[in-house]
Formats: sequence, C-alpha cells, structure tokens
Amino acid sequence: MRTAAVRNRIAIFTFRVSLLAPLLFFPFRLPLLGQTQAPSAYAITHAKIFTLAGAAIEDGTVVIRDGKIAAVGAQAEVPAGAQVIDAKGLQVYPGLFDPVTQMGLSEIAAVNATVDVAETGSYNPDVVAATAILPASEHIPVTRAAGITEVIVTPGIGGFDFFGGGTVIGGQASAIHLSGWVIDEMLIKKSIAMVINWPTIETRSFDFQTFSFKEKPYTEAKQEYEKKVNELADWLERAKHYAQVMQSPAAPRFDRDVKLEALRPVVRGDLPVLVRAARARDIRNAVEFCDQHSLKMILAGGVEAYRVKDLLRSKRVPVVLAPTLRLPEEEDDAYDRPMTQPAELAAAGVKFAFASFDNSFARRLG
Repeated sequence: MRTAAVRNRIAIFTFRVSLLAPLLFFPFRLPLLGQTQAPSAYAITHAKIFTLAGAAIEDGTVVIRDGKIAAVGAQAEVPAGAQVIDAKGLQVYPGLFDPVTQMGLSEIAAVNATVDVAETGSYNPDVVAATAILPASEHIPVTRAAGITEVIVTPGIGGFDFFGGGTVIGGQASAIHLSGWVIDEMLIKKSIAMVINWPTIETRSFDFQTFSFKEKPYTEAKQEYEKKVNELADWLERAKHYAQVMQSPAAPRFDRDVKLEALRPVVRGDLPVLVRAARARDIRNAVEFCDQHSLKMILAGGVEAYRVKDLLRSKRVPVVLAPTLRLPEEEDDAYDRPMTQPAELAAAGVKFAFASFDNSFARRLG
C-alpha cells in the first residue's frame, strides 16, 4: 500500500484524467461513433475525483478542453457546447505515466517477427522509436485500462520482454498517448531522450546456446568495458566536430552522417540521455562520464542508486526506478531493498519516478 509521499510523487508524472471504469475504453480525444468531428471540450460530471493533491472530491466535475484539463472541482462550470459524461457512481483518477517501456515495439517476446525493439549493431543513435510503434498492439488497450495513459517507448533497453541485445546507444525514445488510431494521433514528442545502456564489467555471462554460464578473466572483462566506454566517447567527440562543421557558414563540403547528426542535440545539451545502469560503480562511472561530456543525464534502473544518492543529488541526476514488487538483486541484499530505496532517495533529495521497464507487464505499474 503506497504512502502519501509516494502517491504524490506518482502524481507528478501524470498528464491527464482517465476513467478507471468502462469510460476508460472510450478515449476522450477520439471522435465518437457517428460524429464527423470530436468536440473540443468534455465535462465529466458527478464523479468522485481523486486528485492526489488533497482529499477526494465526492461529487465533482472535470472539464477537458483541447486535450488538456481545464478545470477540476465541485463547482467547476461546464462550458457551453461541451459533451457531458455523467459519471455518477464512478471514480476519476489522474492517468499514470510509464517512462520506460517497449510499448508497440514488441508483441510476443518469443516470436522474433513481432519484436522490433532494437536494430543490429551497438551504436544506433539514428533509430527513433516512434517510427516502429504499432498502434494496433494488443498491449496498448490493456495497459490503458490499468490507468496508464502515457508512456515513453525506449528502443534498445530491456525488461522481461527484451534484454537489450548488446546495444550501447539504443536510439531515441518517443513519448506517446495510449489512444489513437495512428502514430500521428498518439505522438507527444518524437524524440525525448537518447537511450544508452552503460557498459559494465561482466566476468560471468549466460550462454543461451549451451544453457550454461561462461566465465572470463577480470582483466579481459575490464578491457572490453574500457573499449566500449572509449568508443562511446569517440562517438560523442565526432558528433561535436560534425555539429561544428554543420554550423559553420564557411564549412567545406562534407558527407552527411545520419548517426552523428542524430547525436547533435545530445552534445548540444538539448536532448537528455537516459542511461541504464544498475550497480553503484557503474552509476558513478556513468555520472562522471556524462559530467565530463556535458550531457544531461537521467538514470534508468539504478538498483544501487541508494549507495550513491549524495552524488546523484549533487549532480541533479533524476532516477527512474523499476517496480518495487520484485525480489532483491543479490543474495545478501535486504529482502525489502526494492521497497525501501525510494524512501532513501526521497530523504536525500533525489528526484525519482517509477517505470515498468516492460511491455506486457506495464499494466502492473499502478
């Protein structure tokens, strides 16, 4: 059961009202059957409204104009010409926002033909999630029915359905609504963050061909790690030079590079990087790297973020945490570590949100 503090933090990431009732299956932004044009305003009346910012409004009205909440309250005035939805006996909550999913990119994890989460190769900054999203995915209405109304679709970053595929730069994440017949209706922002899977020193890996664990020397694993970090730094340096050439009015003729062009807003600081890292050592290294290259970092995962909470606060790095209802990562971790970490981050002044990091189980976020 969530505390008031956690509920308030979830409310920060909400975008709009959704009905957790049959009305939820009737997205407000779409035309109703038989209408040629959707009304510009809706009014949900006589509902019990939970704003998560105070006591519930027992008999209230929510006014939605041009896709945005215009008024909420017991005395909210219904605008002329608005479509009125009588919600007596129903409850209205703010819609939840899932900031890390593969929504619309993966249908059946075991069927490769239905999975379009990542491109081949380790560095794919030109990949944009929105171009591959399937609006007809069966996961979308199921997730929306659970009260999640907006998500960020992250390519190349894994969960239960997908484990990353070895990519370092997965591509550009896209923010979408979970209502709409085509991607143009669903799209909030085409490119909202660049996804980076931070390399890690891994001496043990699972071989799916032999279904056994493989061991390698630490020195070899460390060399592989350093190689990937150096390659990532090289990509960013080349992107900076590419951006400088493109901006110069006297620039000589040069061949276009779509990958370096996609990294331009990242090295300029206009596009944040969503960096997935779990262990404290990797988090420290990622923060130091982003600080060195003047990147706006958002930490994703952060299993051991509590160990470096002071660093995260000092560098103003927000964290996207996985759901708390899961087992600890290590045998010697406290049994309730996933549940206590949010409180530790909050006490340290670190901003955080929750995400499913998943697709088929995104509905469990709430």
